[in-house]
Amino acid sequence: MELTKFPKVTIILRGYDYNQVKTVMEALEGQEERYALEITLNSPGVFETIRKIAEEYGSRFLIGAGTVLNMEDARKAVEAGAAFILSPVVLDAEVIAYCKGKGVLTVPAAMTPSEVQTLKVAGADIIKIFPATSVDISHFNALMGPLGITPFMAVGGVNQENAGVFLENGAQFVGIGSGIFAKEDIQTCNIQNLKKSLAAFQEKLSS
Repeated sequence: MELTKFPKVTIILRGYDYNQVKTVMEALEGQEERYALEITLNSPGVFETIRKIAEEYGSRFLIGAGTVLNMEDARKAVEAGAAFILSPVVLDAEVIAYCKGKGVLTVPAAMTPSEVQTLKVAGADIIKIFPATSVDISHFNALMGPLGITPFMAVGGVNQENAGVFLENGAQFVGIGSGIFAKEDIQTCNIQNLKKSLAAFQEKLSS
């Protein structure tokens, strides 16, 4: 996949079951080009959830796995049908190579110039700066000064108020979890409130 086709916003779902994730997908209906969905591995029945959601929505939405820490995690996620994987750490080169061989995009995390360069050499598709709100907004462009243009994703503390700021200051992508939907709305499968939150986020991002 060309990175130009990867949505600017990845919605992160952590700790939710299949029915709750499916409700979010229903709320996202018609927003295929705007959002990708990450289901973190520390969620109940996660591989079955990824498999079912990928089967039902994977032809229209990018469905990925998050909190991937090692090769075992990556294999299970890919076998379940994940189209991309995210990690909170600097993934080993062999994990990135494995995913490339399977046509799966990788989004490992970095913070320092050395970590960013290590991941670039390994062939990471997007580099996740995490936690993004722990650094100054200038961090993204500052990293690209010596290291060149790099597809960065800001994750960690991203919300309605700052998502656009990250996108305007060196991040090509953002990952957002609790900053877009109320946890209770996902837990209770309140699709109307989810749609309202999504519309509010989109309006803020476009303003």
